[in-house]
Amino acid sequence: MTPLLFLGLSAAGGIGSVLRLIVDGTIKAHTRTTFPIGTMIINVTGALLLGFVTEIMLRDILPDAWRLIIGTGLLGGYTTFSTASFESVRLIQQHRYLSALVNSLGMLSLSIAAALTGAVLGGLL
Repeated sequence: MTPLLFLGLSAAGGIGSVLRLIVDGTIKAHTRTTFPIGTMIINVTGALLLGFVTEIMLRDILPDAWRLIIGTGLLGGYTTFSTASFESVRLIQQHRYLSALVNSLGMLSLSIAAALTGAVLGGLL
């Protein structure tokens, strides 16, 4: 890894994390629910974008370094599997079993569908 790639990954990861904070905060400010919808939206949109970017990168439209910077850095910082997992644990601890199931399986299913959609859209370019 070159020093420039390291800096690019670091900066992109930081930007992705800040975007996640902004998106989640905006969603929480405009919804009245205790369901962790913000994290679900973040992970699903991140999967969509990663599918799109990965498909484009497989066709050598952009250099490999950009795949790492966008996919690993930006979208890795933006999405959050650990927060989603912990939010499901909290729902279980609150005896909200259906919400925990919807959060866990719903997010997984929607994220896979979104990644596939992104890949299809990326393949159309």
